[in-house]
Amino acid sequence: MTSIAFTGGGTGGHIYPGLAVASCLQAQLPHRAFWIGAQTGMDRAIVEKAGIEFFGVPSGKLRRYVSLRNISDIFKVAAGFFAARRILKREKPALLFSKGGFASVPPCAAAASLGIPVFTHESDYSPGLATRIISRFAERIFIPYTESARFFSGAAAGKVCVSGNPIRPEFADASPAKGRAFLGLEGSERILLVLGGSSGSLEINALVRDALPELTRHYTVVHQTGGSAASGDAASPSARYKPYPYLGAEIPDVIAAAELVLSRSGAGSIWECASLHKPMVLIPLRGSGTRGDQVENARLFQEAGAAVCFTGDSVRLAELIAALANDSDWRARMEQATIARTNAAARCSSTEFIAQEITRRISGQTIRDGENHE
Repeated sequence: MTSIAFTGGGTGGHIYPGLAVASCLQAQLPHRAFWIGAQTGMDRAIVEKAGIEFFGVPSGKLRRYVSLRNISDIFKVAAGFFAARRILKREKPALLFSKGGFASVPPCAAAASLGIPVFTHESDYSPGLATRIISRFAERIFIPYTESARFFSGAAAGKVCVSGNPIRPEFADASPAKGRAFLGLEGSERILLVLGGSSGSLEINALVRDALPELTRHYTVVHQTGGSAASGDAASPSARYKPYPYLGAEIPDVIAAAELVLSRSGAGSIWECASLHKPMVLIPLRGSGTRGDQVENARLFQEAGAAVCFTGDSVRLAELIAALANDSDWRARMEQATIARTNAAARCSSTEFIAQEITRRISGQTIRDGENHE
């Protein structure tokens, strides 16, 4: 049976879309899938829960700023390259698909050194450092937006294909009724869903805690707070406030049940919410510790009318949520804009498109150069 390797990691946003492609690809081309990811972190648990064999390798973070840790991480990246090369040489995959993140660079470089085709996908509006490096090895570079192509030049520009972002197949069958049942809420309850990313957000938790009396005047607030470190800034549970450290398999149904979403602006979260046509208030991760990708993502959706990009205090947040709660026409316009921005009406079509391209490459068919999915 054909083997296909997957890589990517560091955050759930680099893992779940890759798993979506793996699942969709299995229906098109039965294969043995395995994943190469970071030895530490959440990667192994998420991948193995999806039923995919996982191989951990050393991984160093790629930083754009000066840090003494860059020195030690160089050695981790080198060790990861040789470990991944041994795995790939032994397992002999027909292709490696990368979902990006710092954990994906050594396996992609190792695959290229062995002559294994590499396909990669970038979720954000602009490519991160990992994607810029991997683009040197990749045969195919999938990007989310037509506008993202301008960041690639030279040989890389000829490899680019606009695909949109992969979405987990569970979102195609997301049920508001199931989401309400999980939350224990009646059908008449209006829900504000708060998402801070897989690890939570201290900033969002503090804003929601301080604005909660006003927010609960309009909504039952369902809040993914993150782990213990982040959730320490969250408010106490009540009839109108339901905090959860983490929302896993139930997240598609919970998003479907929500009227409005308050969230970070990671690419995966935005597309998952947009696939269910949800109006969004986005609070991007920003500052010296980030390259600004979430700010770019949020700005893109705001310019399209699909979201409101928010930075401010809890008073202003309460005022914005109240304004949206009281203006159904505004929310309806945002819902329509999410469809236009992401082509979300096709739900899992981006996932299927990438899987089809992988199938075509492995089966020896001609790759559709210049054909974009958007």
